[in-house]
Amino acid sequence: MTTSAPERAATEWRPTDKWLLGVVLAVINFWLFAQTLLNVIPGIKDELGVEQTLANLAVSITSLFSGIFIVVAGGLADRIGRTKIMYLGIYLSIAGSIIIALTPENLGALTSGMLLAGRAVQGLSAACIMPSTMALVKAFYEGKARQRALSYWSIGSWGGSGFTALFGGLMASSPLGWRSIFWISIVLSILALLLLRATPESRAERDPENADARFDWSGLIFFIVMLMAINIYISQGPHIGWLSLIGLSLVAIFVVSGLVFLQIETRKRNSFVDLKLFRNGTFTGATLSNFLLNGAAGTLIVALGLVQIAGGLSSLQSGLLTLGYLVAILLTIRVGEKLLQRFGPRRPMLWGSMITGVGILMCSLTFLLLSEYLVLTFIGFTLFGVGLGFYATPSTDAALSNVPDAQVGAASGIYKMASSLGNAIGVAISAALYVAGQNVNPELIQSWGLFIGRQDNVALRFGGAIGLLFNVFMVVVAIASIIASVPRDRPKEEEEARPDVVAPPAFGN
Repeated sequence: MTTSAPERAATEWRPTDKWLLGVVLAVINFWLFAQTLLNVIPGIKDELGVEQTLANLAVSITSLFSGIFIVVAGGLADRIGRTKIMYLGIYLSIAGSIIIALTPENLGALTSGMLLAGRAVQGLSAACIMPSTMALVKAFYEGKARQRALSYWSIGSWGGSGFTALFGGLMASSPLGWRSIFWISIVLSILALLLLRATPESRAERDPENADARFDWSGLIFFIVMLMAINIYISQGPHIGWLSLIGLSLVAIFVVSGLVFLQIETRKRNSFVDLKLFRNGTFTGATLSNFLLNGAAGTLIVALGLVQIAGGLSSLQSGLLTLGYLVAILLTIRVGEKLLQRFGPRRPMLWGSMITGVGILMCSLTFLLLSEYLVLTFIGFTLFGVGLGFYATPSTDAALSNVPDAQVGAASGIYKMASSLGNAIGVAISAALYVAGQNVNPELIQSWGLFIGRQDNVALRFGGAIGLLFNVFMVVVAIASIIASVPRDRPKEEEEARPDVVAPPAFGN
């Protein structure tokens, strides 16, 4: 088979650390700037004049749109060019940030519409950037150089999420205000474009059997309907009523569209989501645990919102609680890479998940005095960061080490779809449980004698505990999925299939 000009250029071209920095900046636009709303949404909600349920939707809709369209973008990256899709994602990031930064105050539907539209565009941006940059790392690096590049990619994603609460608090509390977050995002997006401008095109070899296959629009449509229905139900449940006609209709739409989606995807040759990838237990376990651990991002919106509303802290003060999270995750991502090389993916994934669970459990002790709770929350967030740092690189390796070259963009899309959808659904459920728990009769909570200190905020603290314990449950299920699916030793056939990669690979195909 002959090699195309773009493929020859990609083979001859070698990335530099400046190029890798451009990739990190592109990735961080979602995990840092787009995710700042997890911490600053209480202040934004009041300034813009939007309801709490709509504010919760604004937080989760970015991850939702990213999760919905990331597989599409990954497939398009394989077909029309990964570099093109990466550039498109950066341009969309700039557009989304502009829309949010210019959102007017207290103009009803216009305010709500611009806020949600900007957040949706940011989600589309992430959908383009994440699978395309992961595929480019795979195309341009080999062996231990790929491990190193992937660790830095993880620093952009997991590390960015670690810095998001502190950065958001700093900007929101400064004279520049919360809108400066998105103006800074635009500047860094432009810098990323400059650092990445010489990137040659890279695309997968076309499969002759599927060369003329049409895109699976029906699968995509039912997938969108399914996820939009469940996200609206979760985020708007306190407002529309969990058992109201609208609420039950949304659940019915979710179930029916989900069943139709599965029927379509199991019958079509060129399906929207290649379900055959899930025949590999390691890929399934890593992807499922990735979904669940990203779902634990709900810890941030609940814990940080709780200390601001019930404890009277500012967004900056609450953001400082995550300083240990930031430092820990940045220091331990490379440790996770070394653990992967020594033990394979299973053990560091399990260790990381267990440490994460302990950290979240410490954050859920909302019945304590505020001074005690703040200390435990700081320690808990630090453990959260250590756990995710151990987990990040081994998980990516476990998910993608057996994926064929022609499917690396789509497989990356599925893996990162799990990240985004887990984040969106976890945040939505955590926020909904937090709000629902506040409706419990305070006198009933006080009768238990568990919550010490101030009693005027026990409903808030109870709701926070319920929302945070849900995240502990997510981590427990993640641990179970790893134990059940990821083998103790790397499959021998996997090692033999990849002679070009120094085992164990950090980002295989």
